[in-house]
Amino acid sequence: MTTLSTADARRAARNASAIAASSILSRGIQFGWQLIFVLLVSQEAFGIYGAVSSFVQIGTAIAGFGLGLIVIREVARRPDQSGRYLTATLFLQTLFALLAYVGLNMAAALGGYSEAVRVFLALAAINLIIDTLGNIAFDQLMAHERMVETSIISVVHVLAMMILAFTGLRLGYSLFGVYAGVALSGLLRAGLLWWRLRLADVLPAWPMDRAVARSLLVNAAPIALSSVLYLAYQQMDKLLTNRFVGDRETAYLSLAFVVIFGLVEVLNTTVLTALYPLMSRAAVDRSSERFGFMVDKVSMFTFALLLPIALVLTFFGEALIVPIFQERYRTTAHILSVFIWYALLSMTNNALVQGLMTQNRQRRVLLNRVCGLVVNLVSLLLLLPTFGVMGAPLASVIAESVAAALTLLTFRAHGWDRRQFLLQIGRLALWGAVVAGVMWVVGAINPYLGILVGVIVYATGLMFLPILRSHDWDFLYRLLSALPLGGMVSRVWKREVSG
Repeated sequence: MTTLSTADARRAARNASAIAASSILSRGIQFGWQLIFVLLVSQEAFGIYGAVSSFVQIGTAIAGFGLGLIVIREVARRPDQSGRYLTATLFLQTLFALLAYVGLNMAAALGGYSEAVRVFLALAAINLIIDTLGNIAFDQLMAHERMVETSIISVVHVLAMMILAFTGLRLGYSLFGVYAGVALSGLLRAGLLWWRLRLADVLPAWPMDRAVARSLLVNAAPIALSSVLYLAYQQMDKLLTNRFVGDRETAYLSLAFVVIFGLVEVLNTTVLTALYPLMSRAAVDRSSERFGFMVDKVSMFTFALLLPIALVLTFFGEALIVPIFQERYRTTAHILSVFIWYALLSMTNNALVQGLMTQNRQRRVLLNRVCGLVVNLVSLLLLLPTFGVMGAPLASVIAESVAAALTLLTFRAHGWDRRQFLLQIGRLALWGAVVAGVMWVVGAINPYLGILVGVIVYATGLMFLPILRSHDWDFLYRLLSALPLGGMVSRVWKREVSG
């Protein structure tokens, strides 16, 4: 059975450690900021903020146009071409950012959104242009595996954003102060990233190579459309809830998004971003099983990690949400009990989606996203009038189930066995059902005791029941041993691995 070499494991672990550390710090800071923000503003203001954020998220995909993944993939393979790709993205992504700004504001006006949403969107969307300039440099540094440097800058950026936004809020400028703080911190991030890129001796190569630009557009267009569609059906919940149900209900849903996408960023995006250059190199040799093996393990371990979290939020969401966000956000706990299953499906599916893009199968990803968007839109229109705000997470789960099924049917690679993957996911799901029963029984006595006992029972089952295979443990052991404190793991956990 193919596995990771020690060198690959160390590189992947080093990159994942740097990104995970910065992501945990930055997302932790952002989560703390959201906690303060939610408590300081009215539910109506937070609902407006959520609707504006949804517009901006979709605009981010338009501004980026999927070029980042292509640049990271190609520059990781051919570092000597960095300057040519840098010049092309400077021109293309700046143009797309300007188009995104105009398009979002037109969409809000034509969509009949309130004046408050339109005004704050006009301010917030300025950050699309600022962030695009930073992202261009960020992608180049990622391609050169400068994860430590980008991670430090990410933490500095989030700290500055929180301090400046909080200052604007406390000075009495409401959401105006918040968006001004976001813009200033974005300028700081862009400046630091370009400074590090200059020190790495990566400079634009003028004049722009039109062949490179054309190649980027052709390869990135399916990714761009897929990203826009993906974010559209992610954010459609908040946009339609705000338009047809109200600002207060949008606030409940927005807080649920904060929790869910914090989990996605920390537990999923960090690992996939760190592994992307390595996966790009592994995919070059189509006869090797290493690429398919990596996709299989990342998907499976993501499901294994998220399953107990999904069970905890399903049974004990109120016990976790209400003490933090107060009684007025109790509805958010009910939303999370459904929405967390969307996160489980999405995060498990993301490794397969990245695998398809690494194989240059962006068009297949696009087709799957179109299907997901159609299902989500139809589900929202049917469920929102009947179930109110609870219809939004239900629609997301239905749509992501369809998207995940389509991805499973279309992904193929040496080292990837769909039947074995589904059997292993099935074993994990069956054990999860047993753990759910334990949580339900013990949680009736005390919710926090139910969480503790349920997690212990789940972990014990993974260790002693025939759920994970030998090479699963080999993969996990190599990665844990390659971490900065991996020596401690090796001393406590003794395991002979081959390859």
